[in-house]
Amino acid sequence: LDRILQKVPVLARRAFSSSARQLKNRVPEAQKLFQADNGLPVHIKGGTGDVLLYRVTMTLTITGNTYRHIDWVGGKSC
Repeated sequence: LDRILQKVPVLARRAFSSSARQLKNRVPEAQKLFQADNGLPVHIKGGTGDVLLYRVTMTLTITGNTYRHIDWVGGKSC
């Protein structure tokens, strides 16, 4: 256990050092995609994953609000 704890500072230093693997900046690519004037709403410009996420979110929102406002057992409104 002591050996493992002694390695933690070394591993942390490697993980956060400037010589660590550099990631490619993909923000400009995303900006071009989402700012393109192609007539699509912003919530579906990201592709199929965005469309599915939007539809699931809207379904859960509508279902949750309906469940909240209607007593499903008796059919009575709040």
